[in-house]
Amino acid sequence: MAFKLNSVVPWGRNMEEYIRMFRLSESDRSKKIAGFGDGPACFNCEMTERGGSVTSFDPIYQFSKTELEKRIEEVRVIVMRQMSENMDHYVWKEIKSLDELEFVRMSAMRKFLSDYEKGKAEGRYVFHELPDRLSYGDDHFDIGLSSHFLLMYTSLGYDFHTAAMTEMLRVCKEIRIFPIVDLDANKTVLTEKVIDHFKKDYKVEIVKTEYEFQKGENKLLTIRK
Repeated sequence: MAFKLNSVVPWGRNMEEYIRMFRLSESDRSKKIAGFGDGPACFNCEMTERGGSVTSFDPIYQFSKTELEKRIEEVRVIVMRQMSENMDHYVWKEIKSLDELEFVRMSAMRKFLSDYEKGKAEGRYVFHELPDRLSYGDDHFDIGLSSHFLLMYTSLGYDFHTAAMTEMLRVCKEIRIFPIVDLDANKTVLTEKVIDHFKKDYKVEIVKTEYEFQKGENKLLTIRK
């Protein structure tokens, strides 16, 4: 089945949020990083500006800047309406209001859009859909990141998640998944089963992060070879 842009909700975060979500130390940020499902986040752009090495993978990178810009604007209205209806599910500490949230998210996505065509030409934004095999050799990247995708969309099923993370671990020496709850910020059997699967052959750790926006979303899963 063809991947359709109107079936996704592009919603981007910035570099500071990535640093806090994934506990990226200064040393981590000097390594070769892969971002899976990065969407319209500006982490890649901001890291590149600072001399970092980030390659982002996402199925939405098959679309043009104009198409993405249009979809982002459509989604903005929907998401902000949903946020206004569910404000008590969030921690309004770093981001203090709906207006600030919209500003932060739209600023990140506009920065991504300003970098998108250049980044595609440089091979930093790569059209790819997990769990398909990547065209990179084993251990090509030092760290692989997945923000608000893996483990969160439980409807994709156990087989999808284990296959996706197995391919990430093939090309990355370490992967970090945030958060480790479902879309309603609940703990899931899926996360438990995935951890049980990987802890047989890898070093698996759950770490508390400094980042919590949706209540209960404050833990990071790391899997190392």
